[in-house]
Amino acid sequence: MMPPKTIGHEVKSLSNLIRRYLHESAKNTELEDLTAMQGWIIAYLYHRGNGQEIFQRDIEKKFDVRRSTVTGVLKLMEQKGLITREPVEHDARLKSLKLTPKAVSLHEMVMQKFEEVENKLRSGLTEEEIEAFFEIIDKIKGNITR
Repeated sequence: MMPPKTIGHEVKSLSNLIRRYLHESAKNTELEDLTAMQGWIIAYLYHRGNGQEIFQRDIEKKFDVRRSTVTGVLKLMEQKGLITREPVEHDARLKSLKLTPKAVSLHEMVMQKFEEVENKLRSGLTEEEIEAFFEIIDKIKGNITR
């Protein structure tokens, strides 16, 4: 007799399938060498960097990551031509993080992939089923956070 399905296992399984799909679809593209952390930083700078100065400490706080880790990630991103560090007028010690055109292009490609995956996930589902899914997920998240 098969054990009953569990929500935790099904959510983990779906997460693995989505991750695998994204990984496979990124092969042989510019996205292949982009790590998750680099993608998160690019997205953060993309959405927050319009005229606003973002510094390393902002990344540390936003992602709750140690300074040494962020230093390493940013150095690698700089080497890959994804960001630049520009001095600011009011404090020579601070360097404002800026995306390069290459990083902006990568972010737009990632967003296209996410949209593609979302469309694939919603395929064959009615609006009512999608709405019910989100209602159930919200209840489950509420259960686990209480």
